[in-house]
Amino acid sequence: MTTQLKITNLTKKFKNFTALNNINLELNSGEVLGYIGPNGAGKSTTIRSILGILHPTNGQIEIFGQDAFKDASKIHEKLAYVPGDVYLWPNLTGGETIDLLLKMNNQKHSQLTDELIKDFDLDISKKNKTYSKGNRQKVALIAAFSTEAEIYIFDEPTSGLDPLNEEVFKKHLKKLKDNGKSILLSSHILSEVQEVADRIAIIRNGQIIQTGTLEEMQYLTDTLVEAQVSGDPQELKNMPGVSNLVIKDKKVSFQVDSDNLNNTINYLSSIGLASLKSTKPTLEQIFLQYYKVSGDK
Repeated sequence: MTTQLKITNLTKKFKNFTALNNINLELNSGEVLGYIGPNGAGKSTTIRSILGILHPTNGQIEIFGQDAFKDASKIHEKLAYVPGDVYLWPNLTGGETIDLLLKMNNQKHSQLTDELIKDFDLDISKKNKTYSKGNRQKVALIAAFSTEAEIYIFDEPTSGLDPLNEEVFKKHLKKLKDNGKSILLSSHILSEVQEVADRIAIIRNGQIIQTGTLEEMQYLTDTLVEAQVSGDPQELKNMPGVSNLVIKDKKVSFQVDSDNLNNTINYLSSIGLASLKSTKPTLEQIFLQYYKVSGDK
């Protein structure tokens, strides 16, 4: 596995405002890295820095072993990017725009392009000024997926797409991954990130607060437990690691951290366990938990 993108101690300041504070990230070949955080957390600033649009205040970004700012023109020959807000030439048709975007990146309209147009169900004969946000997004996605690149950067790529086209997006994203491409995916649709990402990085207030696989993050956060017992479960109130406890007759539900999960299960067994369901948190639950702990709204 080759490291295609390496961000080291990246800091970006705008006068007295620190948008990024000493962040570190890596993206490897054949990997989807999910990059999540609320609006204003620093995701887009990170991406603009990767693209060489913003110069770091401190730190370094290397892509294919080259400096992201100094060697931007060479790097962009092997890079594809789709922003969350796509603005297109109003008097060109969708088909003309796709071909122009490909030509600007030394690419050609191919059989894959035709397959993508069909998959995304885009009428390429219409002018861009008649397109909805979702159709403008399709134009950019078709051009990006048609491009032969090594790194693909998607910033809120499915914004405006309906659920069927979200599935089309995920299908082609997985094809890129299977072909060994590197993908940075920034999205507010956390279920989408959970489904396709190999690793996830959570950014808050310009700092990376957690990086890892979903399984690693699930281990670090609480498990939801629901059980029915025959004995009195009141002792759960005093057990370490237990939170959000609800007792209704002989039914209990609560959250418990990983270090104390076995102890609570053993206790439930000791008082007569009739049924048990334990659920690992989703990415959305993990995300919200990190922000609640931090006091962010």
